[in-house]
Amino acid sequence: MTLWEAETGKEYIIRSIVTDDEELNQFLFSLGCYSGEPITVVSRKRRSCTIAVKDARYSIDDQLAAAIEV
Repeated sequence: MTLWEAETGKEYIIRSIVTDDEELNQFLFSLGCYSGEPITVVSRKRRSCTIAVKDARYSIDDQLAAAIEV
């Protein structure tokens, strides 16, 4: 399941990042999104969602959320 499909308010563990774009992969890594890291979808809006990872909150778009498998 991708992060875009994840339930709001529930903590998940990142299984993998599915992307061929190395720049996108590096960006997600810089946010703390990598395998084994806990992540929570705090809220979801139209084409974006707010996530909590490593004691920080970030707003990411639906494409980024779809690249994160939990």
